[in-house]
Amino acid sequence: MRTFIAIPLSAECRDTLGRMQRTLRETGADVRWVAVPSIHLTLKFLGEADSLTIPALARELRAEAGPAPSFRLRVRGLGAFPHPGSPRVVWCGLEGETGALELLQRRVEAASERCGFTPDNRPFRPHLTLGRVRGKRNLSPLADCIKMGSELEAPLRVDRFHIYESTLKPQGAVYTVLETIPLTGA
Repeated sequence: MRTFIAIPLSAECRDTLGRMQRTLRETGADVRWVAVPSIHLTLKFLGEADSLTIPALARELRAEAGPAPSFRLRVRGLGAFPHPGSPRVVWCGLEGETGALELLQRRVEAASERCGFTPDNRPFRPHLTLGRVRGKRNLSPLADCIKMGSELEAPLRVDRFHIYESTLKPQGAVYTVLETIPLTGA
């Protein structure tokens, strides 16, 4: 099964991201927008994992990352990878206790590696993917909209994360929570 580890979003965050997406959609750009209920903050893409590995991984994550305290972020700002003038991925940024987020991600990476998952040596760039550009139609208005940014923002309290299974369907990926790891602050 295809798996990843991510932080779920609050209803307030999802509402804000939905408003951001509606504004961006008005540009008419050829973008495959992520369904708002599916938007999450990825900590680690695991790839293929068998069902026997998941409980062991959850134990490692509870031991390594579970004792971390909860923290607060703010969903704010727009951007694109590789850059707004030539977007391939449209994203929303995060502010706040980003040091705590980066520490959590490093702990998740360490626990995953101990369970045999390949380490990701790329720098961690926390973001929320809003959509993926499919074609060149109306890229200029999209780039202008991204550069103008958004005044919208929402708080995000991080007090848990999940191991998800991702099932690819014709209408898009469907995510199922396999395990929940609370941040206990112990």
